[in-house]
Amino acid sequence: MTRRRLPLSLRRRAVPWEEQRPTWREARPALIAGALKRAQARPSGNWYVVGASRALRGDGKLARTVGGQEIVVWRGPDGRPVAGPGSCPHLGAPLRDSPVRCGTLVCHWHGLALDGGPYAGWTPLPVHDDGVLVWVRLDAVGGEDPLDAPVVPPRPEPARALTAVYTGVGVCEPEDVVANRLDPWHGAWLHPYSFVDLTVVDSPADPAGPDALTVDVSFKVAGRIVVPVRAVFTAPGPRTVVMRVCEGEGAGSVVETHATPLGADGAGRPRTAVIEAVVAASARPGFAAARRAAPLLRPLVRATAGRLWRDDLAYAERRWHLRSTGHFPD
Repeated sequence: MTRRRLPLSLRRRAVPWEEQRPTWREARPALIAGALKRAQARPSGNWYVVGASRALRGDGKLARTVGGQEIVVWRGPDGRPVAGPGSCPHLGAPLRDSPVRCGTLVCHWHGLALDGGPYAGWTPLPVHDDGVLVWVRLDAVGGEDPLDAPVVPPRPEPARALTAVYTGVGVCEPEDVVANRLDPWHGAWLHPYSFVDLTVVDSPADPAGPDALTVDVSFKVAGRIVVPVRAVFTAPGPRTVVMRVCEGEGAGSVVETHATPLGADGAGRPRTAVIEAVVAASARPGFAAARRAAPLLRPLVRATAGRLWRDDLAYAERRWHLRSTGHFPD
């Protein structure tokens, strides 16, 4: 696939949705299950993505329940991220509702002030800000041998890229989200409003083969106008799938999908957060203007991801229901 002077292409004809080539024979359940099993065996070091780095600007904070454990993250007085339990050690107030003032988290029940160091029974947790996403290490939740830092996939330098982070929540487990992303064959069928002409050009010859899936696909712009690319899907960890554009417009850009277990809902069903980072880059001169317009473009990127995940979370939720009950939902 060669780079075009313009990123757009005109399809010869619009193929009706029902006339596109079926992909169910290639999307072998054993192949997807094998890739998922190998992803689950890779170490995470007990690191979990909790949200976007941009959420910690100024007196911002991130609060989330991961694996049933409440956590809170903010920037301390020195500007570095700090993390710890989301319950005040005094009388259990939810620190997610407490404000940050000049790098200090002040409990809104009785004024206990936390600057990120151990204090009054509150103990900080390991935290990592990679410039796009914030990670917290929870050894009690993960149960693996801990790593000093998370396994962050290679990506374009954030300062030279357009970044946006989408978060959605579904009734499923992380493996259901990962299995969805390791099935690119569904793209043009389930998401015809975004993808056309999708072909998996390289996949494991057998379920025990390598995990990289190479896909040729065109992103729809309007009518027959599309942007064709070649992308590779990999799973570098048990809760992460990365799509990297290797040829075509935006080569080097990545979409990282992270699945973070939250805990059970009121009915005892598992809930998982999908935290997806889009890190887009381009060598085209006009891309600098796109980066300057990032505040306007980020909501559009998040909205696009949200539309896709509306369908993909339904896929993941149904998969979980089938795994957990053995029958289709009513």
